[in-house]
This record gives sequence, C-alpha cells and structure tokens, in this order.
Amino acid sequence: MVLLVSLVPLTTLAQKAKSAKTSLVELVNPLVGTDSDRALSNGNTYPAIALPWGMNFWTPQTNQMENSWTYMYDDVKLRGFKQTHQPSPWIGDYAAFSLFPETGELIVDENKRASWFSHKAEIAKPHYYKAYLSNYDVTVEITATERAAQFRFTFPESGASHILVDAFNKGSMVKISPQERKITGYCRNKDGGVPENFHNYFVIVFDKEFTELATWKDSILTNNALAEGNHTVAIISFKTNKGEVVNAKVASSFISPEQAELNLEREIGQNTFDQTKANAEAAWNKELERVKTEGGTFDQNRTFYTALYRTMLFPRKFYEIDAVNKVVHYSPYNGKVLPGYLFTDNGFWDTFRAVFPFFTLMHPSLSSQIMEGLANAYDESGWLPEWASPGHRSCMIGSNSAVNITDAYLKGIRGFDIGKLYEAILKNTENEGPLHSVGRYGVKYYNQLGYIPYNVGIKENTARTLEYAYADWCISKLAKDLGRPQEEINRFEKRAMNYSNVFDPSVNFMRGRNEDGTFQSPFRPDKWGDAFTEGSSWHWTWCVLHDPQGLANLMGGREKMAARLDELFTTAPTFDYSYYKRQIHEITEMLISNMGQYAHGNQPIQHGIYFYDYLGQPWKGQYQVRQVMDKLYTPNPDGLCGDEDNGQTSAWYVFSAMGFYPVAPGTGEYAFGSPLFKKITLTLENGKQFEISAPANSSENVYVNKVTLNCKVYDKNYIRHIDILKGGKLKFEMTPSANLSRGTLLESFPYSFSNETK
Repeated sequence: MVLLVSLVPLTTLAQKAKSAKTSLVELVNPLVGTDSDRALSNGNTYPAIALPWGMNFWTPQTNQMENSWTYMYDDVKLRGFKQTHQPSPWIGDYAAFSLFPETGELIVDENKRASWFSHKAEIAKPHYYKAYLSNYDVTVEITATERAAQFRFTFPESGASHILVDAFNKGSMVKISPQERKITGYCRNKDGGVPENFHNYFVIVFDKEFTELATWKDSILTNNALAEGNHTVAIISFKTNKGEVVNAKVASSFISPEQAELNLEREIGQNTFDQTKANAEAAWNKELERVKTEGGTFDQNRTFYTALYRTMLFPRKFYEIDAVNKVVHYSPYNGKVLPGYLFTDNGFWDTFRAVFPFFTLMHPSLSSQIMEGLANAYDESGWLPEWASPGHRSCMIGSNSAVNITDAYLKGIRGFDIGKLYEAILKNTENEGPLHSVGRYGVKYYNQLGYIPYNVGIKENTARTLEYAYADWCISKLAKDLGRPQEEINRFEKRAMNYSNVFDPSVNFMRGRNEDGTFQSPFRPDKWGDAFTEGSSWHWTWCVLHDPQGLANLMGGREKMAARLDELFTTAPTFDYSYYKRQIHEITEMLISNMGQYAHGNQPIQHGIYFYDYLGQPWKGQYQVRQVMDKLYTPNPDGLCGDEDNGQTSAWYVFSAMGFYPVAPGTGEYAFGSPLFKKITLTLENGKQFEISAPANSSENVYVNKVTLNCKVYDKNYIRHIDILKGGKLKFEMTPSANLSRGTLLESFPYSFSNETK
C-alpha cells in the first residue's frame, strides 16, 4: 500500500489537490519564508492568518513581543497567538496583542509561560491555524475575518484553566466584564508612523463563564478587573472537562471601542467557528481560483499558490465600515477619523515593480481604492506615502508613488481624484519632505545638475538619481495623457534622461559622480551601498527600466550590453561591504544562490533577466528565468531567497510563471520569459478569460520556439496590457534548444524611451 502511494505521479497529485473537492488554499503554505533570521533571509515572513488585504492578521508567536522575528521556524516554543500588522521585521509591528491558554499554575511572564510545540502537530493555512501546546495539553485554533477573528481552545480536564490576553507594552489597558464574559481594552505599541492619539481598541467575547479573574500591570498581579499602564495583561480562569472547547470572538478598531464592537457584530455576529472558517476559506478560494494552473509538479503548484497568497496580503486595508455603512478610517497622519479608503503597510520601492502591476491586471477595483487612499494620505499629511506603516516611515529611497499612480491611470483605472494625485506628484518633484522617504531627498541637486552628487552628503545618491529619472519618465507620460502644458511634458522627458549623467562609459557601469562632474574614485562595481541602495553597480546599472535601448547606446550598442549582462551571471560573486562595515544579509543571499553577481534576493536587479528581450537575445532570459524559478523558490520554510518585501519577491514568481513580467510599469507592456506551467487561465475582473498555454512545457523545454496570440503568429518579445484585458489565448511552443532567430528584430523589442524620441 505504501509503495502504491509513492508511485502516484506528482502531476496527478497536483491535479487531485486542485480538484473541485479540494480548495486551493490547501496548496498554500504560509510557513514558506519563516526559516529566516537577521543574518540570512529566506523570506523573513510569518504565517499570516488573514483575509486578502485584511486589516488585521493573526500569527503564532515564538519570539518576545518586541522581537520583529515573530515566528521563526526553528524555534520550539510558542508564547502567544498575536494580532499583528507587521509588514517587515525591519519595520516592526504595531497595534499588537495576543491570546494564550494555560492550565495549572498561572504563569504571566511571556518567557516562562512559553510552551513546547511541534510542526508535526501544526496546521497553517491562509484562513486557519492550529497548534498543540504540550506544556498545557491545550489545542489552539484560529480563523479570521478582515477585522475580527475566532479562537477555539480545546482544554484538558483541569481545575485551573486560564486564558491570558496580553495587551503588550508601550501603553495598554485591559478591562474584564465577567457578567458579559468579555474583555475589552486597547494597545498602543508601535515602532513609529503614528500620531499621539493612536490606539488599537479590542473586544473579546467568550462563551464560558469565568470562575476567577485577575489583571497584571507592569509585573504586579492583582484581582482587579481593570488595569492601565505600560504593560497590562487580563487573565480569566475556569474549570474544564477533558476535551472541553472554549470559544473566543475577537475584533479590533483603530477608531473607537464602539467601532470594535461593531466590527465584531458585523463580521462574526452569531457565526460559529466553523462558519467563520468556511467563509474565510471561500474568500481565499475566490481570489486564488482566478488564476488556474494546469500541469507542473505538485511542488510547483504549491510554490505558485503560496506566492499568489503572498501578493494578496499587503497593502492592508486601514479603513472600517461605520454604523451607517460608510467607509471611514482613522488617519495615522493627523489622528482624525475621516471618510474614505486608506491602505497601509507597504514600501513602494519594493512593490512598484510587480505587486502593483499585478493589481492593475487582476484587481483593478482594488487598485482604484488604493489610489483613492493615496489621495487621502496626501490630503491628511501633505505628502504621498512611499513607505507607510501605518503612517510615513523613514525607509528606502525614490518617489515611486508616481509610478503606481501613472501605471494605474494609463491602464484605464479610474474612480479616484487624478488631479489631486498629479498635484501631489508635482510637489514631490520640487521638494524634500519632512522625512527622507517622502518628497525627493536631494531634489535641488537633481533638478539643477541632472544628478545627485556623490560628495555632498546625500547617501545612496546614484540610486536616487536612477529612480527619480524613471519616475520622471512616468510623470511625462501621465502629463501627456492629462493634457498638461508641453513645457511641463518636456521638462520631465528631459529629466527622464538623467540616468545618463551617472553612467561612466570608461567602465560601462553606473557610478557615483561628484558635484564638479568627476566620477568618484576609487571605483569597484561590486561595492555595496555607498552610491547605491542595498546593492552594487552590478545591480543598479540596469535600473533604467524605461530606456534599455538608451542604456545600450551608452554601453556602445546592444551586443556590448548583452555581453555585460551575461557577465552578471558568470562573474564571481565578489563584494566590498566597507560602506556597511559588515556583510549584510543581502550579500550573503547573493553568495549562496550561485548565480554570479545576480542578486535575486533584493529588488533592484529582479527585472534584469528580462532585459535580454530588449537586446535581441530573448533565449538567454528564458534560460535564466527558469533557473531562478527552479533554484530559488520552493514550497518549504526556506523557500524564498531574500526578503519577501510585501509580496514583491512572490509577485515576481507569479508573473514569471505566467510567462511575462512588467519590467517598466507605465509602458503597459509585459516582457516575455519562459512560462512554467502547461496552462494558466486568468479570469479577469471584466469577466473575460486570458489563457496562457505551453503544451510541451517541461523542465527540459525551457526555450520559446514560437508564440501565437489568438492563433496568429506573434513575433513580439512582449504582450500589451490592453491585449490581455480583451481576453484570448497566448500560446508558447516550447523546445529544449534555443531559437536564435525569434525576437531578434528591433520591431520585436519592448518599449524604450530612446526609440520613441528618435
């Protein structure tokens, strides 16, 4: 019998797993990326139990409340089950509190109460989590809605069973109301990005009467029903029979205690745990089923749907529905409760590349709401967010909000105030913000000289220049579409060429440039940081997303650029970390991937593979993209190759598995790679279906011999967004050897700004 099971083909298992009887959430592994730490990121994720883009996530907690590595796969003890809003361990969490069951002696201290657990007795799915706490013989189950959740605790026979509600430190309050079997309170923990009146109000209702109660305040335990201080914990106790189930319904609000109660009633009400679980599963399947794969191994399907799940977590909804069914939000920018949508927990430096283009393709209505939220953020703070959690955070570079806005608008997405957003974009192009992450740090130099000098005290200057130039190209396109004055369009078109000001033809690399026009010296293309951001010139030289042909012209032609791109994958992975004074984890992740200087674990180079489409050598990209998908992604806890970064690393995989990638948002084009599956069917929001097929696909057949679109030969190295939206069939003929003639003509290449301006 065991032998028979082991001989079932993996493809059959994958098809069975995806049959009508089994939901796609069963293919998702939220533990992917959790085998990480500060020194080496295999994703730096935690298992998020949530609804798509939900306001609150829930996660098991292996580390202390202030440790941003909330859940580490190699840890062996759990100390809480936490409501979390953390977008990245490097940003930190906010508005977190936890529930935790115990039996026997009451232990409040989070280090001492932690219980042994095993992955063998753990279930983690997007909509459901289950773990067994061996110290207490208690099983914990969690399922979620957007702003609420249900817990199911299964206790042993015990005269002293407890549930602790830990409101964490940095200011919290708990209140126990035994007659109502309820605990209310608030938490105020944060790592930044909030005004003074920030609170997360929570309400928890149990279905069992309490026999005892206690509160813990800043290390002092009393039998008071109310505690308010730096760190508070509420404790309820009762007797339980063997196998007795205690249910808890939880909700929270950033607006008020009353709104928390309303969220609980609206999203859970009288529903049982199983009903809430079924609703959550259905919500995930509704979204996952819009991208249907066929063929591929079981692990490829698991990897794909796990990546798809990761693209639908951030940015999170930061709005609520009030008593008269109006969309309202607490503003993390000015502390007021205001009408309209707001989203947060996103770094656009990461997600402008593939996550937001994925929204424009598969979730345009969501994209419209996010754009409205950006306009609200501008109204409330005076600036467009670039890294919000929940308000402005001083992190990363660029003014990539302009990219997201432009890409959405030029793809026909409406329902938001584009005039206000364009006003905000223009403000960015002329001003520095109160934080280096908003506005444009170094903007006066950039606008006057055409680059940010290396020697004027502005860190990561060359990377900023490159990102501003691409954003300016996007702005020029948006300005033209909006009918703005020609002088304005010309200004941004000129600035779009500023990337050329930091290219040194003597070395054929991007390079820091001093205020007097000389290039910084000495120069090593493998020096990380300094003139660049989390990478070296090997990575940033390719950050001319809007004009690969212009970059080729600077390098002496497409052949020379292709040769340098080849070197990216073959040059030894040397590095200079003197700027950081230590080997940062991104460097380590490049080293262990064994792909030369290519560093897929960080964003600046992730599009680089697709540049072969612009150079008349698409077969090289086809090979490399399959190498990355096969080597650097798995459905296991170490299944990512660097920081996940709000879904960007996963969005790269989702697009690449479909066979194309949005190299330059704003162009409305997707460059071809090598599709992973025999067939993927996209069900678009407009009701049409777009089918991507590659019937002969296999691990050997990685090269594209021929492409047809709606049964007609298609010689382009890209496909247009508008053609996908029409629905239809894109077919790849796959072979084990490269077709060295297809896609070699200039008319087959994707968009480059220099070709347009000839």
